[in-house]
Amino acid sequence: MSEISKVFSADKYVATYSVEHSHEGWRLDQFVQFCVPNLSRQYLKSKIEKGEVEIVGRKPPHKPSVKVHAKEMVIITTHNDSITDDEHWHGSPVPKDEEPGIIYEDEFLMVINKPPFMLTHPAGKNLFYCATVWYETRFNKPIHTIHRIDRETTGLLLLAKNPRTAEKIINLFEKDLIRKCYLFISKKNEVTTPFPFTARERMDRDENRIPQGIISWWSKDSELGKEAQTHFEEVMDLGTYVIALAFPVTGRQHQIRVHASAHGYPLLGDKLYNGDSSIFMRFKDGNPTLADHELMEIPRQALHAVALKLTYPTDAYTHFVSPIPKDLGDWLVEKHRIDLEVLENKVRMIVEEKFKENK
Repeated sequence: MSEISKVFSADKYVATYSVEHSHEGWRLDQFVQFCVPNLSRQYLKSKIEKGEVEIVGRKPPHKPSVKVHAKEMVIITTHNDSITDDEHWHGSPVPKDEEPGIIYEDEFLMVINKPPFMLTHPAGKNLFYCATVWYETRFNKPIHTIHRIDRETTGLLLLAKNPRTAEKIINLFEKDLIRKCYLFISKKNEVTTPFPFTARERMDRDENRIPQGIISWWSKDSELGKEAQTHFEEVMDLGTYVIALAFPVTGRQHQIRVHASAHGYPLLGDKLYNGDSSIFMRFKDGNPTLADHELMEIPRQALHAVALKLTYPTDAYTHFVSPIPKDLGDWLVEKHRIDLEVLENKVRMIVEEKFKENK
C-alpha cells in the first residue's frame, strides 16, 4: 500500500492509495483496513457500502468482498458529519467547537493555544478537529507538527509552516534546548509531598495492566522502568485542592500525571491515574457511573501546557505563556471564587523565575 495523496477540507477528508503487487486479489475491506488500521472492519464495511470507498475505474458502491488488483487506485472519503468519536459527559457530547488561539506567528512558525479534545494531527476517527487540519484549511498549505500534547491537554503547541523550520525546532528538542511548564489542578490525597519537590520515580508502559499500556512507576533506585524527572512548584493551596506547576526535565509518556499521582496529587479529571483505572474503561465503553462523574468532577484531565521557552527566532531565549483555558477557569471561579488575573500573574512570575534558573 502506498498513499498517493490526501486532501483535507472543512467538510471532508479524501485519501488515495495505490494497490501494490503484494495485495493482488485482496478483498476491498481487507485492503482498506490495511490502509487505515485504527478503524474497525465493521465501520469500514459501512463506508464501502455507502460508496465512500471507490476503486478508480469502477463505479461505486462496491461490495466489501470485491477483489482489488495491483496498480489500481482506491479513494477513501470521510465526511465530517460521519465522525462519531465524541467525548461524553453525563450522557451528552462534550462540545468540540472551540477555536485554537494564536500566541505567536511569523512566516515560519506558529505557537498556538490548543483547546481541549483537539488532536495535534489526525488519528483514527479523529480527522477534523485537529490542529494541523485546522490551519491547513485556513492557509491552504501543509502545516508540520513539531511535538504533540495529549488530546485532553490544553495549551501551547508549536506548528511549523515549512519542513525546514520543523526540522530546526525538532533539533532543539533533541538537544534539550526547550523548556516546558504545565499547570494542573489536583484533588489532593491524604498523604502528599510538600512543595516544592522534584519527582524522580522511574516509569514505563505496563502491558500487564488494564487498560493495556498504562504507565507504571517505580522508585528512583529501582532497576525497573526508565529514568524520569519532574520539578513541581505550588501556585495556590485551595485546601482539598491545589493549583501547581510542573516543569518536566525528561519527556516520558504521561510523565507529569504519573509523577503528580505518585506524590499524592492525582490530577482532577484524570481517568487513568486516580487510583482506579477501571474508570477510564467505563468512560471509553460509554457506561460511566454517577460516582465516576462525581469523582472526576470535570470531563477531562486538568492539565494545561502553560509556558514554553526556546531559542527562536534568534539565538536568544524567548518564552511564551498561555492564559488559563476557559473550562478550567470557569471551574476555578465557580467552585473557589478564584481571581483569574491574580492566578495568571502568579503563574507568570513563577515561570519567569524558574526559566531564568534554567538558562
